[in-house]
Amino acid sequence: MLHPKMRPPRTSLSSRCLYLTSSRTAWSFDAKIQITRSLVSTSPSRRPDVQTDRSLPSTATTTGSIPSDPSALPRSDTVNQGLWRPKPRTPGLRHLVRPINNHLWKGRPLLPLTFPKKGQGKGGRNNTGRITVRHRGGGHKRRIRTVDFQRERPGKMLVERVEYDPNRSAHIALVRPPESTKESDYAYILAAEGMRAGDVVESYRAGIPDDLMESMGGKVDYGVLASKTAWRGNCLPLGMIPVGTQIYAIGLNADGPAKYCRSAGTYGIVMGKGEDAVKKEIGRIVEEEGSRPVGEMKQSRREELRKLQKLSRLVTVKLKSGEVRNIPMDACATIGVASNVNHQYAQLGKAGRARWLGWRPTVRGVAMNAVDHPHGGGRGKGKGNRDPVSPTGKPAKSGFKTRDKHKKDKLIVTPRPRNQGKRRRGYL
Repeated sequence: MLHPKMRPPRTSLSSRCLYLTSSRTAWSFDAKIQITRSLVSTSPSRRPDVQTDRSLPSTATTTGSIPSDPSALPRSDTVNQGLWRPKPRTPGLRHLVRPINNHLWKGRPLLPLTFPKKGQGKGGRNNTGRITVRHRGGGHKRRIRTVDFQRERPGKMLVERVEYDPNRSAHIALVRPPESTKESDYAYILAAEGMRAGDVVESYRAGIPDDLMESMGGKVDYGVLASKTAWRGNCLPLGMIPVGTQIYAIGLNADGPAKYCRSAGTYGIVMGKGEDAVKKEIGRIVEEEGSRPVGEMKQSRREELRKLQKLSRLVTVKLKSGEVRNIPMDACATIGVASNVNHQYAQLGKAGRARWLGWRPTVRGVAMNAVDHPHGGGRGKGKGNRDPVSPTGKPAKSGFKTRDKHKKDKLIVTPRPRNQGKRRRGYL
């Protein structure tokens, strides 16, 4: 029997195997192999909550980088729900949290679709050189990716790869026609969550293709149309999207680009279509008026029919902020959720990473001199019993209203909740 100090530790499988293979006892080689196999078969999985891809090459873990394979992480690192929390080997890694995106392209972007980000705009300046956005400046060099938010090109597009974009929180996908490899045919689009290289996406903004119309028998069958078009990454007019579908990259008019739900993890939900409710209302009015033509109806009836005609061309969408608004049914939207949904859980871990991203330090006003900020100066930390204001003297809190009450968006059905659902004084 071995001395307790000579026994192998029970916490590590590799150390037990190493002890058995390097022991000075007179065991045969076959006995060592059998013991090692028994240890492997009885040991629990190292990470049962992570599904690893063994086809990917495992890489060694380095400080500040995420391995392509979660199984290559050291045993002390933790992976939970797609987030990487490294062991605090340095102070900068103690609070670091990063989403794991093993599918992203490791190389450089396509150069013809980029241009450098230069000029005084990097420092938060406007065209006259004045600072309009504080705490901006420095950071790593960047190139702006020209993303296609119009999606007007019809036909199928093959996803070449999914890339990281330093200028936005969501990821972008490089697409091209399946039969072409010319650089002029490539384009960047906003990637959907779950989109991978090799997927095929299509834009139906120009209308329903002829082959699809023939498969439906020459007339539109909304059930068949939704089953063949409402797929992740496809761009459709809002009128073609079924009720209850998650959408992102939502436009506001028939010819405009996507405006809403473009950040990471955002999406909207199609709540209803105006044409469904309008048909019932028009049928009710026709029954009440009988066979009387529209010109002979009362003025109030004609105004009601005119409003119903406008509502018939609108789709009700609930945005991520909680706002419910009407959008024209000819506006574009993409099926799915904007990619990189775990972006909201990321933590930089140290101040230096904020500087790499172009963010400069934020100094409190009470810590400044009186000449630099309205809260500055004086003895101690008080701000002179003054309400919070900006460096230019504009009230920052205290219920100060900045929106014009007379300029209301008539397409908003339910405004987004403010002040944690409790409106302040003076808001409608």
